[in-house]
Amino acid sequence: MTLNYLTYLLAAFVASFAFGVMYNVPTRTLFASSISGALGWLVYYVIAFQFGFVVFIGAGAASFLVAFFSQWFARYYRMPVIVFAVPAIIPLVPGGSAYNMMRAFIEGHTELALMYGTETFLVSGAIALGLSINSGLFQIFSNRTFGKRDKRYLP
Repeated sequence: MTLNYLTYLLAAFVASFAFGVMYNVPTRTLFASSISGALGWLVYYVIAFQFGFVVFIGAGAASFLVAFFSQWFARYYRMPVIVFAVPAIIPLVPGGSAYNMMRAFIEGHTELALMYGTETFLVSGAIALGLSINSGLFQIFSNRTFGKRDKRYLP
């Protein structure tokens, strides 16, 4: 059981790292974005498959966590959030169900294709929802809004 977790964690780390290299992410941020991707995938796996919740909830919670870590790392490294979010979100993208949807359509299994298509769109929507909710909450609760007074915005 623990070996499965470690295997998935390592695979998600490598996938995030590889996409970070492919997208020319700065070298000093590769490890941080890969950690975010690995932890996000682990949360997705545990919620969706170990606890038995719907895949939509697992993907939403995982993308929320990835966005949280991306926001935190962006502040720590003083870089844009997208540098950390894009490579880290890649392991959550539902490529397998999109492939299965297209394959089922080609083979003429319309009902199966619609099932995979629904899963693909729900997971994609959950990823977008998790990222945007985190971004909105981070804007609301950041120091700029409720913390120190920023002279650029307040007299």
